[in-house]
Amino acid sequence: MHNNVDSLFENLWSNYLEVTPSAVKVHELLGSTQKDDVINDHIALRTFNHEKIGLEKLAAHFKAVGYKECGEYHFEAKKLYAKHYEHSDPSKPKVFISELLLEKCSEDLQAIVGQMIDSIDESAVTAENFLYSGTHWQVSHETYKKLLAESEYAAWMSAWGYRANHFTVNINYLANFETIEAVNQALKDAGFALNTSGGEIKGSPEVLLEQSSTLADHHPIEFSDGKFEIPSCFYEFALRYNKPDGELYTGFVAASADKIFESTNAR
Repeated sequence: MHNNVDSLFENLWSNYLEVTPSAVKVHELLGSTQKDDVINDHIALRTFNHEKIGLEKLAAHFKAVGYKECGEYHFEAKKLYAKHYEHSDPSKPKVFISELLLEKCSEDLQAIVGQMIDSIDESAVTAENFLYSGTHWQVSHETYKKLLAESEYAAWMSAWGYRANHFTVNINYLANFETIEAVNQALKDAGFALNTSGGEIKGSPEVLLEQSSTLADHHPIEFSDGKFEIPSCFYEFALRYNKPDGELYTGFVAASADKIFESTNAR
C-alpha cells in the first residue's frame, strides 16, 4: 500500500495517460497559462464483487492514505454496486469504486471472470501498485467480444484491468470556463466526441452536480489472438453546486453516473 496520497495519484495518472493520450490535449485546451487550474475532481475504478478483489480490497488502498467511505450507489440495469470515498483534505480527489455483481450475470460470464480472478496472485492485491497494475490475465479478442455482448463493464475489465477508468476535470476551478456548456463547446470545437447518452450534460443544478464526458480513446491492445483497437479510458468534467447550507456538494448522482459508464462503449 502507498503511504502517500499524492504519489498514488501520480502513478494512477501516468498509467491512465499511457492508454488515454487525448487527456494531455484536454489539459492544454482547458488549462490557463497563469496557473495549474485543471484540478482532478475524482477518479473511478472498476472491479468484480469477488472476495479476492472486491470493492473493499480496492478501497483499502485509499483508506490507507486517509480516505473515508461517504456514499453508496446501486445500478440495477448494469448490475453494479458502487461507493465513493473522500479524503480528510477536501483538495484531494474523490474516489468512485464500482463492482459488477457476478451472481446476477450469466454462468458463461461468471466462468470467464472466475478464470481471470484465479490468475491474480493473492499478494498482488495488497501490493503498492495494484490500483494501476492493469490485467493479471490474458483473454482472447473472441472472449472480449463474448463479454461485450453481455456486459460492457466486464469486457472493459477483461482488457484493461486495474487502472483509473477516468479522471475528472473540476470545472469549479477552471479560470477560463464557468459553465459546463462552455467546456463542452470547447471540446467539440477541438474535435472531441462527447458521450451523448442521457444528453450531453448529465444532472442539473437542482441535483447539485452537472457532468459530461468525452468518449473513450481507442487504443491498441494485445489479446491472446492478436492486436485490436478498443475503447480505453475517457475524461469526465464535473461542475458542483452549493447545498442549501452553503457547502459544496461532494457526492454523486446515480442516474448521471449510470450514463457516464457508457463513455467506454464502442462507437
